[in-house]
Amino acid sequence: MAAGPNTRASDGDRDKVASVLREHYAQGRLTVEEFDERLEQLYTSRTYGELATLTSDLPDVDLQGLSNASSRLSERGGRPGGHQASHRALKSVWAVWAVASGINWMVWFIVGATDGFDFPYPWPLWVMGPWGVMLLLTTVVTGLGRDRNP
Repeated sequence: MAAGPNTRASDGDRDKVASVLREHYAQGRLTVEEFDERLEQLYTSRTYGELATLTSDLPDVDLQGLSNASSRLSERGGRPGGHQASHRALKSVWAVWAVASGINWMVWFIVGATDGFDFPYPWPLWVMGPWGVMLLLTTVVTGLGRDRNP
């Protein structure tokens, strides 16, 4: 028996549509805002008709080829632009902080070494301290530093 638009959809059906939306987002057919909006609608949809409206303006996607990719995405923790992109951005900011701190400490060391190893006040702490505290708070509050896999 064919499922009509008023037939209730399962979680598996919603996951398939989420895979289609992820693929269209990855291909640039959806903006981040559109993708997020459609995902919100997706997980509140109850029927096949509601699911069909989410992809009605998008070309068909072969779900057989996406099944492995979508399962890997869900294992790693979500949609392609959400948590993973934020996690990468946070790692980049921490890397910039580490490089800037290292350069400041190197300058401090060179100044002290060229002055007969009479090292000045450790001023790099004032550069790296407040910046590091803000990064740490951002990491802890947003939870982006935690691994989502058990």
